[in-house]
Amino acid sequence: MTRTAADVIQMANEAGVKMVDLRFTDLFGTWQHFSLPARELSEELFEEGAGFDGSSIRGFQSIEESDMILLPDPDSAFIDPFLDVPTLVLIGEIYDPITRQPYTRDPRYIARKAEAYLRQTGIADVSYWGPEAEFFLFNDVRYEVEPHRSFYAVDSEEGWWNSGRELNPNFGGQIPAKRGYFPVPPTDRLQDVRSRIVLALEAAGVHVEVHHHEVASAGQGEIDIRFSTLVKTADNMMVYKYIVKNVARQHGLTATFMPKPMYGDNGSGMHTHQSLWKGNVNVFFDEAGYAQLSETARYYIGGLLKHAPAILAFAAPTTNSYRRLVPGFEAPVNLAYSQRNRSAAVRIPVYSASPKAKRVEFRPPDPSANPYLAFAAMLMAGLDGVQNQIDPGEPMDKDLYDLPPEEAALIKQVPGSLSEALDALAADHDFLLKGDVFTPDVIETWIEYKRANEVDAVRLRPHPMEYLLYYDV
Repeated sequence: MTRTAADVIQMANEAGVKMVDLRFTDLFGTWQHFSLPARELSEELFEEGAGFDGSSIRGFQSIEESDMILLPDPDSAFIDPFLDVPTLVLIGEIYDPITRQPYTRDPRYIARKAEAYLRQTGIADVSYWGPEAEFFLFNDVRYEVEPHRSFYAVDSEEGWWNSGRELNPNFGGQIPAKRGYFPVPPTDRLQDVRSRIVLALEAAGVHVEVHHHEVASAGQGEIDIRFSTLVKTADNMMVYKYIVKNVARQHGLTATFMPKPMYGDNGSGMHTHQSLWKGNVNVFFDEAGYAQLSETARYYIGGLLKHAPAILAFAAPTTNSYRRLVPGFEAPVNLAYSQRNRSAAVRIPVYSASPKAKRVEFRPPDPSANPYLAFAAMLMAGLDGVQNQIDPGEPMDKDLYDLPPEEAALIKQVPGSLSEALDALAADHDFLLKGDVFTPDVIETWIEYKRANEVDAVRLRPHPMEYLLYYDV
């Protein structure tokens, strides 16, 4: 259903809304907002937008060109489930107030351009996206970084390290490392918290399919939202992260989508299911193909695998992402494809034989990604594969984590660091520029910011482990 501005105004009136919260995503994936009194909610707001300072947002404008406007999307409206003052949320897109043109560095605009480019190619009319974002719910987190001092500490009632602690009483039953998938309560202490997250998501219009405890100890969980179109799914991911964090806080917990918050246990990924459709036909399906994949789907996989190093600059975009993507530790680092096989970077699920269910799952992404940019980059890579008929080679229907060294050496792997992923993006981004989807200023700003503010920030600082290894040299 498509909402109009009038529909949103009626929705706000019926809910007794007092404030209107306008939200947008900065270049690096953080939700930003500012609020207006409900009397400002008018059809003119949807046509003229609301002004804000773009120079204060990471990766956006310089101060001499700071004025920007946000135009809300009526389809994005929902009532915030957490705020005491009744508040309507609207997600918007960013425009230049003088030219009235969309802003090239607005992630949501980039995602919309990717959808438009898909239609322009004639390969398909629509793409569908189903992310599986994992997260941790901790009871406590502390961290500090100073020139003379650096540490982090997380704690969880479920953590195995608490099995011998005096908790007055300690009921036992803590989850051993890598044993969290998926015992019932009381071992799973977070069932009700995840269920309340699901109910809040559903109330905000995000369709949820399943939730469960994940493999790691210490509160790792997963909630899978139902597939939708690219922009809508990216919107839903922003709502998802917001709701997870706020429900956690209501229960005295802290949520993180950091890919690898703990050593010695599983990290958090965002396996991303994707398919292309033309009319009512899934163009990825062919009953006679391997795993019922069409040639179009195979070429799409070829594009994902070829461009994976560059894609990961957006889809696994933090230095911490590469604490998860480490060879030899059951991480999706092998650039191969296979049905059912979770050791390959691209898996073809076979839960259903229905043509409607045929899709590919790209496993290296993680939830630190800006979903608008990550999904758009994956789509552009897949389309490049179809356009250039990039052959992904033969499927690897074997455990890629247990290959003989000489065989393993033949399989390409994902980058080993964010710096390597940024190098790959710098060398391989022409496929992203097609249809003016990503623009050179976006690529350049992304690489420059990540190198200066993240890669160098980590590279230049001593690590606590180095004290253990080297203090006595």
